[in-house]
Amino acid sequence: MRNLKYLFAYTVPLSAFISFESMGLGTYTSVIYAFIILPFLDLITGKGSENISKEKANNKKTSWVFDVMLYLNLPIVFGLLWLVFSKIQTQEYAVYELIGLGLSAGILLATNAINVAHELGHRTPYFERFMGKLLYMPCLYMHFYIEHNFGHHLNVATPNDGATAKYNQTVFSFWVTSVTKQYVDAWNCQIKLLKTQNRPFLSVKNDMLWYHLIQPTYIFGVFYIFSFDAMLFAIAVGVVSFLFLESINYIEHYGLRRFKTPSGRYERVQPQHSWNSNFKIGRIVLYELTRHSDHHFKSSKKYQLLNSYDQSPTLPLGYPASILLSFIPPLWFKIMNPRVPEEMKKN
Repeated sequence: MRNLKYLFAYTVPLSAFISFESMGLGTYTSVIYAFIILPFLDLITGKGSENISKEKANNKKTSWVFDVMLYLNLPIVFGLLWLVFSKIQTQEYAVYELIGLGLSAGILLATNAINVAHELGHRTPYFERFMGKLLYMPCLYMHFYIEHNFGHHLNVATPNDGATAKYNQTVFSFWVTSVTKQYVDAWNCQIKLLKTQNRPFLSVKNDMLWYHLIQPTYIFGVFYIFSFDAMLFAIAVGVVSFLFLESINYIEHYGLRRFKTPSGRYERVQPQHSWNSNFKIGRIVLYELTRHSDHHFKSSKKYQLLNSYDQSPTLPLGYPASILLSFIPPLWFKIMNPRVPEEMKKN
């Protein structure tokens, strides 16, 4: 039964369904659930820093249950998008209701699309990586697959990484620098991959070109099937979702740095180069993304196998509460800056 605890991750799509079927303040159900109810549940259930045994890890590594729970997010996410686009097409909403629907849909995509896509993007089987790319599509962030896997994991906690927030950088400034640099870096990564394969820029293996065809086709498809308003809504929701992603990037790497070795290369990525969070509910809802230190230490590890390390810097709150905290920069700096290792502040 413990293996089924990750079914709790479907409570976010459930809250989105309630939002999409509601009017008035009910359209904010996912917002209330993600940023009020989940942080409260984190506080009352506390942290869980225990790691599974080697024997259990071997059993969990090959269990199909954990994979199926990821795969089901694909029909759930696209089914809910169809629902909300249909609602936008057929119903009249006040501006504040559209904002509620947009935020709720953005939260759905950030948690059950981008987050799941991130996990699947690290897998070896092609069909899993393909599902991951499909989940990035409505978030309008397909290039993240390339930059994250071939850029971020190599450059994390260095000035070369757009997804690592600088010490004393606000989340709002980080949105701009991270979104723009990761897009440019995705192109650079793609060009390097093509050169390695001795392929020209205009190649079927140029995924960045495909992404720039697939995502506009998706947007046009929303317009053709539903309406112009639904298309604008789809674009807005995509932006909201990747800004939530960048907020997560912000809290995961804020102020942390790797140092250069005498050879001039950066030291190997270690558990102390990402912020960790062991709050139980956040771990389950986000498929262990909050054990981010181990993910960067061993990126091929499946989510159900991630460990907690004593040397990992720890967020004082769970992910939802930390995101809210980051939206108030003076308070974020007051709480987080003392937690950043002194030697990293000087780098």
